[in-house]
Amino acid sequence: MDMPDSISLWFKSFIPAKANVDRFERMRSCAGSLFGILLVGMVSYAVLPHKAGTIWLIAPMGASAVLLFAVPSSPLAQPWSIIGGNLCAALIGVTCAKLVPEPALAAALAIALAIGAMFYLRCIHPPSGAVALTAVLGGPAVQAMGYGFVLSPVLLNSVLLLATALFFNNASGRRYPHAQQSAAPHPHHTRDELPITRLGFSHEDLDEVLKRYNQVLDIGRDDLEEIFLQTEMRAYHRRFGQTLCASVMSRDVVAVEFATGLDEAWRLLQAHRLRALPVIDRGRHVIGIISRSDFLEHAGVEVHTGLTAQLRALLHRVPLLHSDKPEVVGQIMSRPVVTAQVDTPLLELVPRMADGLHQIPVVQADGKLAGMLTQSDMIAALYEKNLAAARSGPSLRSAA
Repeated sequence: MDMPDSISLWFKSFIPAKANVDRFERMRSCAGSLFGILLVGMVSYAVLPHKAGTIWLIAPMGASAVLLFAVPSSPLAQPWSIIGGNLCAALIGVTCAKLVPEPALAAALAIALAIGAMFYLRCIHPPSGAVALTAVLGGPAVQAMGYGFVLSPVLLNSVLLLATALFFNNASGRRYPHAQQSAAPHPHHTRDELPITRLGFSHEDLDEVLKRYNQVLDIGRDDLEEIFLQTEMRAYHRRFGQTLCASVMSRDVVAVEFATGLDEAWRLLQAHRLRALPVIDRGRHVIGIISRSDFLEHAGVEVHTGLTAQLRALLHRVPLLHSDKPEVVGQIMSRPVVTAQVDTPLLELVPRMADGLHQIPVVQADGKLAGMLTQSDMIAALYEKNLAAARSGPSLRSAA
């Protein structure tokens, strides 16, 4: 590679990669920032006194708006980050301005100490560095405010912008605050990991890699893990193709309605050797699911060794018009129910099936029941897919 090519590649390395967000997401970020800064400015102007030297909106709020509306899932954009980061940076900046007469040294100390405090308080917020700098170099008006600068405009602007972000992001379909998701509870209450986490990388693997990486990432840990899992699934789809629910599910489904008697539902479970029955309305839309566990739970049966007296009492109809005892399926069914579409790739349901669900009703686009997918169906489909791949592997290698 000659010198001009090397220089050209060096300059191209400064060009960032194209953002993988659609037009709607970009417009949503712009609209949120417009709405947020406009509201903060108007409210601050309305509540603060109208006199010379009053500062009602500070420049760092523009940088905060970029985080809160353009990348709201970032750990740097969470509520404690903006409130805690801006407050401690303002306090440190005002203190440095008062104690250090040299502006350049005071500014440098304010930034350094603010970063250290944000690390310690776990509220890193990049615009807070600008808040600390403003407290030192903001001019006579800021100097005259002293520690009042911390409350107004810093705290006031931060609270207003955060309130706007909470409303706008959730109203536009984003999850905000973007808190770390707690681990799913183990249904069997044992020390083993959930089945889906025993394969591939574990939580501990990711934590260890992040520890070795030893840098602050502008992405939440749960988001990073989800991206890795989705990437693994995408790679599997690319290698083995997609199997849809419609090609695996059982189509001749035994279902019940809301008003079906408990005795009839139990008889259907026993006669067809099923674990659960989807509950549908008159239009065949899925409204719930009733399983053997629902019967045992409402009968008060903790150890099931047969048709116990408690279960018989639950199934026995009371010859009265009104009774506190459940009489029909709709009174004990589980809802809302997890469903899948007929065109849902089978692999997308593996985590749900592996972590506790034994069957999932499959519905059409209009919500009507189309079939039932069980763990047995999924195991058979995945086995067949991997067996076909194993059979074709040697022939592909020999052809190569």
